[in-house]
Amino acid sequence: MAKFSKFEEIQAWQKAHEITLKIYRLTSNNEFSRDFGLKDQIRRASVSIMANIAEGHGRKSNSEFANFLNLARGSVAEVQSHLYVARGLKYISQTDFEELYGLLTEVSRMTLSLAQYLRKS
Repeated sequence: MAKFSKFEEIQAWQKAHEITLKIYRLTSNNEFSRDFGLKDQIRRASVSIMANIAEGHGRKSNSEFANFLNLARGSVAEVQSHLYVARGLKYISQTDFEELYGLLTEVSRMTLSLAQYLRKS
């Protein structure tokens, strides 16, 4: 099993937590806060990234952990897709879009690397 005693030690989880807080702040503003469907979807997807990393850590095997990391990567892609809608509707700026998209890409890479490591060990 991977050598993390707590899921909070996993850098991908830490970064996903940071992203989720940013998403919640952005979706509390202006027009975005009134678009209940998109707001709820992007919030749930961002929380799902963190939750899947944490849940995977709590599983009994590296293989199960790796599967949950893949689910987290799917949620990363979902948030990235929602960001395009938010930008297109001018709910977020290009700067916010680029910052979040970049952070999400980092989390995707981190979870992929960790999943590959877990599958080999």
